[in-house]
Amino acid sequence: MKFCVEITEWGEEALGFLEEEETKFIVIFNENAPEELREISVLHTISQVYEEPEKGDTMIICGKVFDITAVGEEAKYTLRTLGHCTIHFTGGSEPALPGCIMVEGEDPLTKEDIVAGGVIEIY
Repeated sequence: MKFCVEITEWGEEALGFLEEEETKFIVIFNENAPEELREISVLHTISQVYEEPEKGDTMIICGKVFDITAVGEEAKYTLRTLGHCTIHFTGGSEPALPGCIMVEGEDPLTKEDIVAGGVIEIY
């Protein structure tokens, strides 16, 4: 296991991005995120990153499985230091932005899947 955290809460606007066909993303942050970012973030327990995520790894979010297709260089740093990155569910071989982890899976993540106590894991 490279990373494992438990979802604690999320901001009012955090899950709206999942409904946008062009975007389909969530922003994650440690539960001590700055107040101005909490509204758009899925917050989680603080944990270390045991190994950096990379293309070909598996990410599991609240029981749904995704293949990591690309990892931005900034995402490696911010995940380790702030528990932060943007997880894009659109796949693709290049990160949309330096702070993104791109994933794809057969079963899309929905707003209803995100629950307090749900787990985000990377293998």
